[in-house]
Amino acid sequence: MTEATKAAISRMNISRPTPIQVKAIPPLMAGRDLIGQARTGSGKTLAFAVPLVERCDPSLRRVQALVLLPTRELAIQVAGVIEALASSRQIRVALLYGGRPPRSQYAALRDGAQVVVGTPGRTLDHLRQGTLDLASVRFLVLDEADEMLDRGFAPDVESIIGRAPRERQTALLSATMPEWVTNTAAKHLRRPVSVEVDAGLQAPPTVEHLVYTIRKSDKMAALRTLLDGLDGTPAIVFLKTKHGVKKLAKRLDSLDYPVGALQGNLSQNARERVMKDFRSGAASVLVATNVAARGLDFEDIGQVINYDLPDSEKLFTHRVGRTGRMGRSGEAVTFITAEDEPKWNEIERGLGRRFIKKPWHSVRKAMSLRQQRSQGSAGSSLESTATSYGT
Repeated sequence: MTEATKAAISRMNISRPTPIQVKAIPPLMAGRDLIGQARTGSGKTLAFAVPLVERCDPSLRRVQALVLLPTRELAIQVAGVIEALASSRQIRVALLYGGRPPRSQYAALRDGAQVVVGTPGRTLDHLRQGTLDLASVRFLVLDEADEMLDRGFAPDVESIIGRAPRERQTALLSATMPEWVTNTAAKHLRRPVSVEVDAGLQAPPTVEHLVYTIRKSDKMAALRTLLDGLDGTPAIVFLKTKHGVKKLAKRLDSLDYPVGALQGNLSQNARERVMKDFRSGAASVLVATNVAARGLDFEDIGQVINYDLPDSEKLFTHRVGRTGRMGRSGEAVTFITAEDEPKWNEIERGLGRRFIKKPWHSVRKAMSLRQQRSQGSAGSSLESTATSYGT
Protein backbone atom coordinates (compact mmCIF):
# COMPACT_ATOMS: atom_id res chain seq x y z
CA MET A 1 0.00 0.00 0.00
CA THR A 2 1.39 3.43 -0.94
CA GLU A 3 2.22 6.00 1.70
CA ALA A 4 -0.34 8.35 0.13
CA THR A 5 -3.13 5.81 0.68
CA LYS A 6 -1.98 5.13 4.24
CA ALA A 7 -2.04 8.87 4.95
CA ALA A 8 -5.54 9.19 3.45
CA ILE A 9 -6.82 6.36 5.68
CA SER A 10 -5.25 8.04 8.70
CA ARG A 11 -7.04 11.29 7.83
CA MET A 12 -10.30 9.33 7.97
CA ASN A 13 -9.47 8.57 11.62
CA ILE A 14 -9.31 4.84 10.87
CA SER A 15 -6.70 3.14 13.02
CA ARG A 16 -7.47 -0.53 12.48
CA PRO A 17 -9.17 -2.50 9.68
CA THR A 18 -12.52 -4.22 10.10
CA PRO A 19 -12.80 -8.01 9.60
CA ILE A 20 -14.08 -7.69 6.02
CA GLN A 21 -11.19 -5.37 5.19
CA VAL A 22 -8.68 -7.81 6.71
CA LYS A 23 -10.06 -10.66 4.60
CA ALA A 24 -10.84 -8.84 1.34
CA ILE A 25 -8.00 -6.36 0.80
CA PRO A 26 -5.09 -8.87 0.44
CA PRO A 27 -6.66 -10.99 -2.34
CA LEU A 28 -7.90 -7.88 -4.15
CA MET A 29 -4.45 -6.32 -3.92
CA ALA A 30 -3.07 -9.55 -5.38
CA GLY A 31 -5.36 -9.20 -8.40
CA ARG A 32 -7.85 -11.94 -7.48
CA ASP A 33 -11.57 -11.78 -8.21
CA LEU A 34 -13.68 -11.74 -5.07
CA ILE A 35 -17.17 -12.43 -3.73
CA GLY A 36 -17.52 -10.66 -0.39
CA GLN A 37 -20.42 -10.93 2.02
CA ALA A 38 -20.62 -8.91 5.23
CA ARG A 39 -23.38 -7.13 7.06
CA THR A 40 -24.14 -3.49 6.45
CA GLY A 41 -21.92 -1.10 8.35
CA SER A 42 -18.98 -3.53 8.32
CA GLY A 43 -16.64 -1.45 6.14
CA LYS A 44 -17.18 -3.10 2.75
CA THR A 45 -16.67 0.16 0.84
CA LEU A 46 -13.12 0.67 2.07
CA ALA A 47 -12.46 -3.05 1.52
CA PHE A 48 -12.70 -2.58 -2.24
CA ALA A 49 -11.82 1.13 -2.45
CA VAL A 50 -8.26 0.69 -1.16
CA PRO A 51 -7.26 -1.96 -3.75
CA LEU A 52 -9.15 -0.09 -6.47
CA VAL A 53 -7.19 3.12 -5.90
CA GLU A 54 -3.90 1.26 -5.47
CA ARG A 55 -4.31 -0.53 -8.79
CA CYS A 56 -5.05 2.64 -10.78
CA ASP A 57 -2.26 4.36 -12.73
CA PRO A 58 -2.42 8.16 -12.23
CA SER A 59 -0.43 8.74 -15.42
CA LEU A 60 -3.04 7.00 -17.60
CA ARG A 61 -5.90 9.43 -18.27
CA ARG A 62 -8.49 6.77 -19.06
CA VAL A 63 -11.18 4.99 -17.07
CA GLN A 64 -9.48 2.12 -15.25
CA ALA A 65 -12.02 1.27 -12.55
CA LEU A 66 -15.83 1.10 -12.56
CA VAL A 67 -18.07 0.78 -9.50
CA LEU A 68 -21.79 0.14 -10.07
CA LEU A 69 -24.37 0.73 -7.33
CA PRO A 70 -28.18 0.53 -7.20
CA THR A 71 -29.05 4.01 -5.86
CA ARG A 72 -27.97 7.61 -6.32
CA GLU A 73 -27.44 8.10 -2.60
CA LEU A 74 -25.17 5.08 -2.35
CA ALA A 75 -23.22 6.18 -5.45
CA ILE A 76 -22.63 9.63 -3.88
CA GLN A 77 -21.53 8.04 -0.62
CA VAL A 78 -19.10 5.56 -2.22
CA ALA A 79 -17.66 8.19 -4.56
CA GLY A 80 -16.86 10.32 -1.52
CA VAL A 81 -14.88 7.49 0.10
CA ILE A 82 -12.95 6.79 -3.09
CA GLU A 83 -12.20 10.48 -3.65
CA ALA A 84 -10.81 10.76 -0.12
CA LEU A 85 -8.36 7.97 -0.96
CA ALA A 86 -7.64 8.97 -4.54
CA SER A 87 -7.07 12.73 -4.35
CA SER A 88 -3.57 12.55 -2.91
CA ARG A 89 -2.54 10.28 -5.79
CA GLN A 90 -4.01 12.61 -8.42
CA ILE A 91 -6.61 10.02 -9.39
CA ARG A 92 -9.87 11.57 -10.58
CA VAL A 93 -13.34 10.21 -9.89
CA ALA A 94 -16.41 10.75 -12.09
CA LEU A 95 -19.83 10.30 -10.48
CA LEU A 96 -22.62 9.24 -12.86
CA TYR A 97 -26.26 9.17 -11.74
CA GLY A 98 -29.64 10.38 -12.90
CA GLY A 99 -31.69 13.29 -11.62
CA ARG A 100 -29.06 15.89 -12.45
CA PRO A 101 -28.09 17.53 -15.77
CA PRO A 102 -25.28 15.45 -17.32
CA ARG A 103 -23.04 18.40 -18.32
CA SER A 104 -20.72 18.12 -15.32
CA GLN A 105 -20.52 14.37 -15.87
CA TYR A 106 -19.45 14.90 -19.50
CA ALA A 107 -16.75 17.28 -18.31
CA ALA A 108 -15.42 14.84 -15.69
CA LEU A 109 -15.14 12.10 -18.29
CA ARG A 110 -13.49 14.41 -20.84
CA ASP A 111 -10.95 15.54 -18.24
CA GLY A 112 -9.61 12.02 -17.89
CA ALA A 113 -11.29 10.46 -14.85
CA GLN A 114 -9.62 7.18 -13.92
CA VAL A 115 -12.48 5.95 -11.72
CA VAL A 116 -16.19 5.95 -12.54
CA VAL A 117 -18.80 5.44 -9.82
CA GLY A 118 -22.34 5.22 -11.14
CA THR A 119 -25.83 3.81 -11.23
CA PRO A 120 -26.59 1.38 -14.07
CA GLY A 121 -29.06 3.56 -15.99
CA ARG A 122 -26.93 6.69 -16.27
CA THR A 123 -23.72 4.68 -16.84
CA LEU A 124 -25.36 2.88 -19.74
CA ASP A 125 -26.60 6.20 -21.14
CA HIS A 126 -23.01 7.48 -21.31
CA LEU A 127 -21.84 4.28 -22.97
CA ARG A 128 -24.53 4.53 -25.64
CA GLN A 129 -23.74 8.21 -26.24
CA GLY A 130 -20.04 7.44 -26.62
CA THR A 131 -19.03 9.70 -23.70
CA LEU A 132 -17.78 6.73 -21.63
CA ASP A 133 -15.23 4.18 -22.82
CA LEU A 134 -14.53 1.06 -20.74
CA ALA A 135 -11.75 -0.35 -22.95
CA SER A 136 -9.09 0.32 -20.30
CA VAL A 137 -11.06 -0.89 -17.26
CA ARG A 138 -8.99 -3.25 -15.13
CA PHE A 139 -11.12 -3.24 -11.93
CA LEU A 140 -14.92 -3.70 -11.84
CA VAL A 141 -17.03 -3.66 -8.66
CA LEU A 142 -20.70 -4.53 -8.18
CA ASP A 143 -21.71 -3.19 -4.78
CA GLU A 144 -25.00 -4.51 -3.32
CA ALA A 145 -24.50 -7.34 -5.81
CA ASP A 146 -27.70 -9.16 -4.93
CA GLU A 147 -29.76 -6.19 -6.09
CA MET A 148 -27.49 -5.38 -9.03
CA LEU A 149 -27.96 -8.87 -10.49
CA ASP A 150 -31.68 -9.05 -9.71
CA ARG A 151 -34.21 -8.76 -12.50
CA GLY A 152 -34.70 -4.99 -12.27
CA PHE A 153 -31.07 -4.03 -12.85
CA ALA A 154 -29.71 -7.21 -14.48
CA PRO A 155 -30.21 -6.26 -18.18
CA ASP A 156 -28.42 -2.90 -17.78
CA VAL A 157 -25.68 -4.40 -15.63
CA GLU A 158 -25.11 -7.25 -18.09
CA SER A 159 -24.91 -4.76 -20.95
CA ILE A 160 -22.36 -2.63 -19.09
CA ILE A 161 -20.20 -5.61 -18.10
CA GLY A 162 -20.27 -6.77 -21.71
CA ARG A 163 -18.49 -3.56 -22.75
CA ALA A 164 -15.64 -4.03 -20.27
CA PRO A 165 -12.54 -6.10 -21.12
CA ARG A 166 -12.66 -9.79 -20.27
CA GLU A 167 -9.17 -9.52 -18.78
CA ARG A 168 -10.15 -7.54 -15.72
CA GLN A 169 -10.50 -7.97 -11.98
CA THR A 170 -14.07 -8.21 -10.65
CA ALA A 171 -15.42 -7.89 -7.11
CA LEU A 172 -18.99 -8.52 -5.93
CA LEU A 173 -19.96 -7.35 -2.44
CA SER A 174 -23.21 -7.40 -0.52
CA ALA A 175 -24.79 -7.94 2.89
CA THR A 176 -26.79 -10.86 1.49
CA MET A 177 -25.63 -13.28 -1.18
CA PRO A 178 -28.38 -15.70 -2.22
CA GLU A 179 -27.28 -18.80 -4.10
CA TRP A 180 -28.76 -17.53 -7.36
CA VAL A 181 -26.46 -14.50 -7.18
CA THR A 182 -23.33 -16.61 -6.93
CA ASN A 183 -24.58 -18.78 -9.78
CA THR A 184 -25.26 -15.72 -11.95
CA ALA A 185 -21.93 -14.18 -10.97
CA ALA A 186 -19.98 -17.27 -12.02
CA LYS A 187 -19.90 -16.18 -15.65
CA HIS A 188 -18.39 -12.79 -14.74
CA LEU A 189 -15.66 -13.89 -12.31
CA ARG A 190 -12.57 -16.04 -12.69
CA ARG A 191 -11.73 -18.39 -9.79
CA PRO A 192 -12.97 -15.88 -7.21
CA VAL A 193 -11.99 -15.84 -3.57
CA SER A 194 -15.07 -16.04 -1.34
CA VAL A 195 -15.03 -14.00 1.87
CA GLU A 196 -17.77 -14.06 4.51
CA VAL A 197 -17.87 -11.97 7.68
CA ASP A 198 -20.93 -11.97 9.95
CA ALA A 199 -22.67 -13.63 7.03
CA GLY A 200 -26.24 -14.87 7.13
CA LEU A 201 -29.46 -12.95 6.96
CA GLN A 202 -30.03 -12.39 10.65
CA ALA A 203 -29.16 -9.02 12.08
CA PRO A 204 -25.91 -8.53 13.98
CA PRO A 205 -25.94 -9.16 17.75
CA THR A 206 -25.64 -5.43 18.48
CA VAL A 207 -29.27 -5.01 17.35
CA GLU A 208 -32.03 -5.72 19.86
CA HIS A 209 -35.28 -6.81 18.23
CA LEU A 210 -38.62 -5.64 19.68
CA VAL A 211 -41.54 -7.27 17.89
CA TYR A 212 -45.03 -6.09 18.80
CA THR A 213 -48.42 -7.44 17.80
CA ILE A 214 -50.71 -4.46 17.40
CA ARG A 215 -54.04 -3.32 16.00
CA LYS A 216 -53.68 -1.30 12.83
CA SER A 217 -55.61 1.58 14.42
CA ASP A 218 -53.06 1.74 17.27
CA LYS A 219 -49.91 2.04 15.13
CA MET A 220 -49.78 5.84 15.02
CA ALA A 221 -50.10 6.19 18.78
CA ALA A 222 -47.49 3.48 19.30
CA LEU A 223 -45.13 5.24 16.93
CA ARG A 224 -45.49 8.50 18.85
CA THR A 225 -44.82 6.70 22.12
CA LEU A 226 -41.62 5.24 20.68
CA LEU A 227 -40.43 8.53 19.19
CA ASP A 228 -41.14 10.41 22.41
CA GLY A 229 -39.06 7.84 24.27
CA LEU A 230 -36.08 8.40 21.95
CA ASP A 231 -35.86 12.05 23.00
CA GLY A 232 -34.33 13.25 19.74
CA THR A 233 -32.13 10.20 19.00
CA PRO A 234 -32.20 9.62 15.21
CA ALA A 235 -34.73 7.04 14.02
CA ILE A 236 -35.84 5.68 10.65
CA VAL A 237 -39.47 4.66 10.15
CA PHE A 238 -40.01 2.30 7.20
CA LEU A 239 -43.23 2.05 5.20
CA LYS A 240 -44.06 0.10 2.06
CA THR A 241 -45.46 2.82 -0.21
CA LYS A 242 -44.53 6.32 -1.34
CA HIS A 243 -48.06 7.51 -0.54
CA GLY A 244 -47.81 6.08 2.97
CA VAL A 245 -44.49 7.84 3.55
CA LYS A 246 -45.86 11.21 2.45
CA LYS A 247 -49.01 10.82 4.53
CA LEU A 248 -47.21 9.74 7.72
CA ALA A 249 -44.50 12.39 7.40
CA LYS A 250 -47.15 15.07 6.95
CA ARG A 251 -48.99 13.85 10.05
CA LEU A 252 -45.81 13.80 12.16
CA ASP A 253 -44.85 17.25 10.93
CA SER A 254 -48.26 18.61 11.94
CA LEU A 255 -47.57 17.22 15.43
CA ASP A 256 -44.23 19.10 15.57
CA TYR A 257 -41.90 16.14 15.13
CA PRO A 258 -38.69 17.09 13.24
CA VAL A 259 -39.29 14.78 10.29
CA GLY A 260 -38.01 14.22 6.77
CA ALA A 261 -39.52 11.98 4.07
CA LEU A 262 -37.51 9.91 1.61
CA GLN A 263 -39.30 8.19 -1.27
CA GLY A 264 -38.87 7.57 -4.96
CA ASN A 265 -40.82 10.53 -6.36
CA LEU A 266 -38.50 13.18 -4.89
CA SER A 267 -36.19 15.17 -7.16
CA GLN A 268 -32.48 14.69 -6.57
CA ASN A 269 -32.20 18.14 -4.98
CA ALA A 270 -35.07 17.34 -2.61
CA ARG A 271 -33.55 13.97 -1.70
CA GLU A 272 -30.23 15.58 -0.90
CA ARG A 273 -31.93 18.21 1.27
CA VAL A 274 -33.69 15.47 3.24
CA MET A 275 -30.42 13.58 3.73
CA LYS A 276 -28.59 16.73 4.79
CA ASP A 277 -31.25 17.59 7.37
CA PHE A 278 -31.22 14.07 8.76
CA ARG A 279 -27.45 13.84 9.00
CA SER A 280 -27.19 17.28 10.60
CA GLY A 281 -29.89 16.51 13.18
CA ALA A 282 -32.29 19.14 11.87
CA ALA A 283 -34.70 16.25 11.28
CA SER A 284 -34.24 13.42 13.78
CA VAL A 285 -36.96 11.24 12.25
CA LEU A 286 -36.66 9.90 8.70
CA VAL A 287 -39.78 8.32 7.22
CA ALA A 288 -38.80 6.24 4.22
CA THR A 289 -39.62 3.55 1.73
CA ASN A 290 -37.05 0.83 1.09
CA VAL A 291 -34.95 3.32 -0.88
CA ALA A 292 -33.19 4.14 2.42
CA ALA A 293 -32.61 0.51 3.36
CA ARG A 294 -29.79 0.02 0.89
CA GLY A 295 -26.30 1.10 1.72
CA LEU A 296 -26.90 4.59 3.12
CA ASP A 297 -24.33 5.26 5.81
CA PHE A 298 -26.00 6.39 9.04
CA GLU A 299 -23.78 5.55 11.98
CA ASP A 300 -25.87 6.79 14.92
CA ILE A 301 -29.39 5.50 14.26
CA GLY A 302 -30.85 4.59 17.64
CA GLN A 303 -33.92 2.84 16.33
CA VAL A 304 -35.31 1.41 13.11
CA ILE A 305 -39.09 1.06 13.15
CA ASN A 306 -40.82 -1.29 10.71
CA TYR A 307 -44.14 0.56 10.72
CA ASP A 308 -45.12 -1.62 7.74
CA LEU A 309 -43.64 -5.07 7.19
CA PRO A 310 -41.26 -5.40 4.24
CA ASP A 311 -42.01 -7.86 1.44
CA SER A 312 -39.07 -10.19 2.09
CA GLU A 313 -36.48 -11.27 4.62
CA LYS A 314 -33.82 -9.65 2.44
CA LEU A 315 -35.46 -6.23 2.77
CA PHE A 316 -35.92 -6.84 6.49
CA THR A 317 -32.18 -7.44 6.80
CA HIS A 318 -31.29 -4.28 4.91
CA ARG A 319 -33.76 -2.16 6.87
CA VAL A 320 -32.50 -3.42 10.21
CA GLY A 321 -28.92 -2.90 9.05
CA ARG A 322 -29.39 0.87 9.31
CA THR A 323 -28.91 0.57 13.10
CA GLY A 324 -26.30 -1.23 15.18
CA ARG A 325 -23.57 -0.31 12.69
CA MET A 326 -19.82 -0.67 13.25
CA GLY A 327 -20.32 -2.29 16.66
CA ARG A 328 -22.76 0.31 18.00
CA SER A 329 -25.94 -0.84 19.70
CA GLY A 330 -29.38 -0.24 18.25
CA GLU A 331 -33.00 -1.33 18.33
CA ALA A 332 -35.22 -2.67 15.59
CA VAL A 333 -38.94 -2.37 16.29
CA THR A 334 -41.42 -4.28 14.15
CA PHE A 335 -45.20 -3.84 14.21
CA ILE A 336 -47.28 -6.90 13.26
CA THR A 337 -51.02 -6.64 12.69
CA ALA A 338 -53.32 -9.63 12.33
CA GLU A 339 -53.13 -9.22 8.55
CA ASP A 340 -49.32 -9.31 8.73
CA GLU A 341 -49.02 -12.69 10.44
CA PRO A 342 -48.64 -14.83 7.26
CA LYS A 343 -45.98 -12.48 5.86
CA TRP A 344 -44.15 -12.34 9.20
CA ASN A 345 -44.07 -16.15 9.38
CA GLU A 346 -42.61 -16.17 5.87
CA ILE A 347 -39.92 -13.64 6.87
CA GLU A 348 -39.00 -15.68 9.94
CA ARG A 349 -38.68 -18.84 7.83
CA GLY A 350 -36.43 -16.99 5.39
CA LEU A 351 -34.26 -15.68 8.22
CA GLY A 352 -34.10 -19.07 9.89
CA ARG A 353 -34.96 -17.69 13.31
CA ARG A 354 -37.89 -16.89 15.57
CA PHE A 355 -38.45 -13.60 17.39
CA ILE A 356 -40.24 -13.11 20.69
CA LYS A 357 -43.51 -11.26 20.11
CA LYS A 358 -45.26 -9.14 22.70
CA PRO A 359 -48.69 -7.48 22.50
CA TRP A 360 -48.29 -3.72 22.27
CA HIS A 361 -51.02 -2.96 24.82
CA SER A 362 -49.12 -4.83 27.56
CA VAL A 363 -45.85 -3.08 26.69
CA ARG A 364 -47.59 0.29 26.66
CA LYS A 365 -49.02 -0.34 30.13
CA ALA A 366 -45.60 -1.29 31.48
CA MET A 367 -44.07 1.83 29.98
CA SER A 368 -46.87 3.91 31.47
CA LEU A 369 -46.29 2.51 34.95
CA ARG A 370 -42.58 3.27 34.75
CA GLN A 371 -43.37 6.80 33.62
CA GLN A 372 -45.83 7.28 36.49
CA ARG A 373 -43.25 6.15 39.06
CA SER A 374 -40.67 8.59 37.68
CA GLN A 375 -43.00 11.58 37.34
CA GLY A 376 -45.52 10.98 40.11
CA SER A 377 -49.15 11.74 39.45
CA ALA A 378 -48.61 14.80 37.26
CA GLY A 379 -50.89 13.35 34.64
CA SER A 380 -48.22 13.10 31.96
CA SER A 381 -47.87 9.33 31.77
CA LEU A 382 -47.36 7.60 28.45
CA GLU A 383 -50.60 5.73 29.02
CA SER A 384 -52.65 8.92 29.16
CA THR A 385 -50.71 10.39 26.27
CA ALA A 386 -51.28 7.34 24.09
CA THR A 387 -54.96 7.33 24.96
CA SER A 388 -55.31 10.93 23.80
CA TYR A 389 -53.90 9.93 20.40
CA GLY A 390 -56.83 7.69 19.70
CA THR A 391 -55.84 4.35 21.19
